[in-house]
Amino acid sequence: MSPRLHRKSCKAVVAFAAAALIVTIAACAASAATVYTVRTGDTLFLIARRFGVTVDALRAANKLSHDWIYPGDTLTIPTSQTGQKPSGSTYTVRSGDSLFLIANRFGTTVSALRSANGLSHDWIYPGEVLRIPSGTAARPSQPPSRSSFGSWSQSDLSLLARLVTAEAGGEPYEGQVAVAATVLNRVQSGAYPTTIPGVIYQVVDGKYYQFSPVLDGRINTTPSSSALRAAQAAMNGWDPSYGALGFYNPAKTSNYWVQLRPVTRVIGGHVFFK
Repeated sequence: MSPRLHRKSCKAVVAFAAAALIVTIAACAASAATVYTVRTGDTLFLIARRFGVTVDALRAANKLSHDWIYPGDTLTIPTSQTGQKPSGSTYTVRSGDSLFLIANRFGTTVSALRSANGLSHDWIYPGEVLRIPSGTAARPSQPPSRSSFGSWSQSDLSLLARLVTAEAGGEPYEGQVAVAATVLNRVQSGAYPTTIPGVIYQVVDGKYYQFSPVLDGRINTTPSSSALRAAQAAMNGWDPSYGALGFYNPAKTSNYWVQLRPVTRVIGGHVFFK
């Protein structure tokens, strides 16, 4: 082979190798990214803060020359940070999480979490990466202990257990205790009637029952032994709802208001909220 042909052959090999390297790098970059669907209220700034990247990195990853995004748009989120490294630690939101639960887990406050992540609301979604303010450390989540604030009669126990039977008869035992605890939390809150019968039989605006079993008569069902134990456990101070004031089954309700409330826990088929 002549020297000239040899040089051409070497150049071709180098060019092919370079092209292969570019393809490999592009493939790696693509695999090192996730896709996020824009929701109402989102901005590039907020999304960048949530995922620990910069706005410039978001623009570059999505070939944007502006900051306009709309609900339903899909954005490629680079998983490797190209901007400033956030102070403190980060946490990836999981299904059932709420700002309240995360704040409690890391020993911080909801306000501090909002500030650290540029949030003006409490909506978070699985897969989001939240910045945890510096100086906080994860701690085991323990349900708050309800202090004694009155004595309960046998009639109170029976009524509470009947509600638990009607609302959560098919739920795990912990979920039954949580339903009972939400009633007691309302009694203690100062925003609802101050007795168990008052809370359970409360009617709003003269026509809306707070609990559907009161409306359809299931409140008169004989309480199960499990519900009686759950009601007694809640009266003794166990609150697996983490201070919830209400609950709903997302498969059975279309109430927009309750779906916007801060979630404290998800147990079985019930979402508990404040």
